[in-house]
Amino acid sequence: MEHIVTVQGAVTAFEPWMEPTAAELDAIDAEMPVILADVDLLDAQIITLDRTPTELDARRIRRARRRVLAERRALANRRRGVTLPGGAA
Repeated sequence: MEHIVTVQGAVTAFEPWMEPTAAELDAIDAEMPVILADVDLLDAQIITLDRTPTELDARRIRRARRRVLAERRALANRRRGVTLPGGAA
């Protein structure tokens, strides 16, 4: 019979290398406007799940979609001049 043993040390271990790097945090920060725009779009879509969308709801969803596209375009334009390490083609 084999005993099942917990791996508490491995699960709760805290190592400095497990933290996000400054570059990863900067990337998240750069993408935050896109993330927030996506959340706004989801909120607008969720509102209409249990009812028939009104004209106001439709405008809210269109406005949220335009904002998502604008934020994604802005992020792509900001990244255009940035090269990532690793030599990928």
